[in-house]
Amino acid sequence: MRLTVIGCAGSFPNAHSPASCYLIEHDGHRLLLDLGNGALGALQRHLDLVWPGALDAVVLSHCHVDHFVDMASLYVQRHYAPESTREALVVLGPSDARARIAAVYGMTELGPLDAEFDFQVLQGVQRVGPFTITSVPAAHPVEAYSVRVDVDDRSLVYSGDTGPNRELAALAEGADIALFEASFVGDDNPPDLHLSARDAARIAHDSGVAHLVLTHLVAWNDDQQVLREAQGAFSGRAVLAHPGMVIDL
Repeated sequence: MRLTVIGCAGSFPNAHSPASCYLIEHDGHRLLLDLGNGALGALQRHLDLVWPGALDAVVLSHCHVDHFVDMASLYVQRHYAPESTREALVVLGPSDARARIAAVYGMTELGPLDAEFDFQVLQGVQRVGPFTITSVPAAHPVEAYSVRVDVDDRSLVYSGDTGPNRELAALAEGADIALFEASFVGDDNPPDLHLSARDAARIAHDSGVAHLVLTHLVAWNDDQQVLREAQGAFSGRAVLAHPGMVIDL
């Protein structure tokens, strides 16, 4: 399994990175975790979207702009591309994903959207191609999920946006990589909103994860402070995500 970071900026794109988007590949199959603003353009440095089999699925952790809004642009790309034999792309996400994407595009008739996307609600354990996708509710102000992707004997857990919670810790148990947000520094943070770097490190440590990748890096934090805070609470390898980062599991 290969992870490529497409975008890792938190809350909005910055000068160096789109918002959240991560490409997972294995044995010729590909899925995306989130497609936040600015990500669709950067994705095409790594993937030819014109090819009918470019993607097996998109998994949306939740429908805040920095995690899903480029789905409207992906609809445009798919709907107007000349290839006409393509099947609808599986989209796993919150129950409101279909309505939210339609609203962004300004659709009143949803037939064209449904022709391009096969919407399915994230729930429990689901299979797409070789990938086993397990989701649990996240602690966030909207319907949101944390997601684990397993293939063969490799696994990655993506926190999405969430405050600390037991469900994420259980989901991450024994995973190879924890792709965890680190939106805050310090401990005096609002409940049920985001992880701090220390939160991310503690959960990864307690879950027995060897490799922690810190993402959702917000513009007003010092990234090196974020990394130092995580390293102080984590005995494994902790790194900052950056666009173009590739990790082979």
